[in-house]
Amino acid sequence: MKRAIFPGSFDPITSGHTDVIDRALHLFDEIIVAVGVNVNKNYMFDVETRVKMIEAVYRSEKKVKVESYTGLTVAYAKKKNASFILRGLRNPNDFEFEKSIAQTNRVLGNIETVFILTGIETSHISSSIVRDILRNGGDVGPLVPEAVLDFLSRAL
Repeated sequence: MKRAIFPGSFDPITSGHTDVIDRALHLFDEIIVAVGVNVNKNYMFDVETRVKMIEAVYRSEKKVKVESYTGLTVAYAKKKNASFILRGLRNPNDFEFEKSIAQTNRVLGNIETVFILTGIETSHISSSIVRDILRNGGDVGPLVPEAVLDFLSRAL
């Protein structure tokens, strides 16, 4: 089975994230969207809400599983018997940052990272931009999956 971990904070999940997941579905038998918990980060949404948002988006997609995790991503991937880490790239800065992590993960866990370029229509979207728009009362409808909008309206 070709299993990939797609790690991130997903605070909240955006259309950029779903673009990457949707385009990777044909590459893998299973994609585990791994919602990371970092005690040093201040999140807008708690981990349970972030997991529920992603589950709502992918409720009818059998290949997508959603879990939360702590610790090193490479250790979590090994625990889940995943051979790949999936990452999205929006721009050259993302590549430079992700390249060093991918190389380190290969050394630490003998795991390959698969990069998918975000589409032109989603390459400008980030969770931090969505959070900023939310904090300032703006409309994030064009930036997040429709299933996420209910969660956002209840949370604010």
